[in-house]
Amino acid sequence: MASGTLLYAQSGGVTAVINATASAVLQEARSSRVKVLAARNGILGALREDLVDASRIPLAQVRALAHTPGGAFGSCRYKLGSIEADRAKYERLIEVLRAHDVRWFLYNGGNDSADTALKVSRLAAEFDYPLTCIGVPKTIDNDLAVTDCCPGFGSAAKYTAVSVREAALDVAAMADTSTKVFVYEAMGRHAGWLAAAAGLAGQGPDDAPQIILFPERAFDEAAFLARVQRVVERVGWCVVVASEGIRDADGRFVADAGGGQDAFGHTQLGGVASRLAGRVKDALGYKVHWTLPDYLQRSARHVASKTDLEQAMAVGRAAVQFALAGRNATMPAIRRTSDAPYRWTVEAVALDKVANHEKTMPAGFIRRDGYGITAAARRYLEPLIRGEAPPPYGRDGLPKYVVVDAPAVRGKLPAWPG
Repeated sequence: MASGTLLYAQSGGVTAVINATASAVLQEARSSRVKVLAARNGILGALREDLVDASRIPLAQVRALAHTPGGAFGSCRYKLGSIEADRAKYERLIEVLRAHDVRWFLYNGGNDSADTALKVSRLAAEFDYPLTCIGVPKTIDNDLAVTDCCPGFGSAAKYTAVSVREAALDVAAMADTSTKVFVYEAMGRHAGWLAAAAGLAGQGPDDAPQIILFPERAFDEAAFLARVQRVVERVGWCVVVASEGIRDADGRFVADAGGGQDAFGHTQLGGVASRLAGRVKDALGYKVHWTLPDYLQRSARHVASKTDLEQAMAVGRAAVQFALAGRNATMPAIRRTSDAPYRWTVEAVALDKVANHEKTMPAGFIRRDGYGITAAARRYLEPLIRGEAPPPYGRDGLPKYVVVDAPAVRGKLPAWPG
């Protein structure tokens, strides 16, 4: 048995498969006879010394995590600043790690989490504390640098494509006497990956979604309204998919929820679909419906992608392997080796190449007219939503999800005043 303890924590918005990564982490660690603690509510749990003994979770529950959405140990949106600005917090973190003999720290999240893991690794080196830090990728936005795709995205993309295809059939059926335009809002602050995934719902130019609005392209309201009118006149109805982060030519978000900023410094968004629907109704006179799937996009485990599930578990296993091998300040990244047939592998990449970098949609993935995806985008996206991995269902007709039973770890330090 390796000497020391592994600490695992989840961060940021959860996904349909982040618990699958947790399941793989716990199973891989058990196979190496390594004790695992989990922090409740991400890095806050570590700072508060609010830890659970994940090694004592029954194996059946560990396995069931692989088909359970949400965040089994709780997540948080809490950003640590620079080591200089938040030095007391980083020092507190090192104290907690030392008190529980934590030698491996796995932080499962997105860009900000990679940045935190990198900073913790540097501080541990400064304090001469033997710690290996691994950033474990997760985000439905698919905007992490270096990795070909990000666990969580494939399932959210599948949900988006399926939802848009099904809604389009509804709109088409009602268009003669009712709804002419349907607007679907997809998550994506700066990167239009989820909006692009909606493009998989159709094949031909008249198939839904006929219009996709990407944050990588400036939004032109007049051109948009003219496009909607042309589609309705030609097809009889129109489905619009809009990324929540679309901006006008001056860089202003088309929809700002007015909720200020979150802990990561992000403007609170939401409502672009309702805004666009209102403009279409007022300017063109069409009956419009709109939807804001919001959390549904990232929690829809019932329609998860098998590819995504397999990749989520693969990075979890690799994270433990990299940690035990002493590959500090790294992240398990997915590398695509072939499009057809689709093949991929997992490799270690340096966290400083991931943290504070953002992967937006390549220009070659967006059609020249700015309203749809190209064949290159389709080749990239299609393999990521392939395969079904449904959860088991109970007699009540609902998925059999699990809530883990992990005993709390007794604190050894004074309460954190923060």
